[in-house]
Amino acid sequence: MDFPTQSSPYLPASNDVGQLMLRVSLALVPGALCLFWFFGWGVVFNLVLSALSAVLAEAAILALRGRPIRPALGDGSALLTGLLLALALPPLAPWWIPVLGAAFAIVVAKQLFGGLGYNPFNPAMVGFVVLIISFPLQMTLWPPPTGLHEGHALDLGETFRLIFSGATPDSHTLDSLTMATPLDSAKTQLGLDYTWSEIRAKPLYGGFAGYGWEWINLAYLAGGLWLWRKRVIQWQIPVALLGALGATALLFHIGDSDTFGSPLFHLFSGATMLGAFFIATDPVSAATTPRGRLYYGAGIGVLTYVIRTWGGYPDAIAFSVLLMNMAAPTIDYYTQPRVFGHRDK
Repeated sequence: MDFPTQSSPYLPASNDVGQLMLRVSLALVPGALCLFWFFGWGVVFNLVLSALSAVLAEAAILALRGRPIRPALGDGSALLTGLLLALALPPLAPWWIPVLGAAFAIVVAKQLFGGLGYNPFNPAMVGFVVLIISFPLQMTLWPPPTGLHEGHALDLGETFRLIFSGATPDSHTLDSLTMATPLDSAKTQLGLDYTWSEIRAKPLYGGFAGYGWEWINLAYLAGGLWLWRKRVIQWQIPVALLGALGATALLFHIGDSDTFGSPLFHLFSGATMLGAFFIATDPVSAATTPRGRLYYGAGIGVLTYVIRTWGGYPDAIAFSVLLMNMAAPTIDYYTQPRVFGHRDK
């Protein structure tokens, strides 16, 4: 009998960058589908425009730098940056918002620092922050989620005309077609002295978080758990981020439940799960040591709660990630594991 000629060690084949980026992109599919279900065709337009702009910007800047284009585009990192940015944008934003944000993310936040592996900040979040600071009005154009339409729900053609020409359906204004997100609405109403129980009684809020946003975050959670199971990401950053955010929210909620939202509201609203599993875990801009990842993720969680509660922006994932990106090198420096065979000083 012939036996296969194999020898130890039996190590799994290493994943290249392209495979890793493909798996992360696939893990985004459940969340993207939920986002499309609740917010319509604008999600699709954002995905196409942002992804295409990111790839074209990468090709253009590589050509200007005299670098080979095909290998860089083949790794899928530019495409993933465009997808992550698109999923954070409001579905009714004008067409130039995803185009400008993706171009800035690739050209300034990635390529001007040297390309993949050299960028100190998460490119998608840099693009998002530039957009929300520069164009705050356009970054609030969220339609009511499916099931909460009190008036006109936009179809494919109407969404296309609104995004590319600014034309609204007859007898409708842009204000009548959009509404505040649950995080933004809660922050505004708390400022008007509404209690948390009064805010939660409104139709915009579902069982434990924003209507529709609960399912979107659960879908991102499922995709993130799949990434962890496939060993694409490590557990420390998501667990520390969600644990710190939930624990901080719990402490304040116990202290004053009329003023501060519950932990479940913070964990399943906005971009929490997208940030925890797909953005904060960026291997280039995040902390890399095992203990450092815990500090890094916990820092993002606490900062997210602080900015959401007392800052000027309701969903603070992007700002929190960028602030901790700046701290990541220092965290890694002070959390290096002990080298085998050496004693601690």
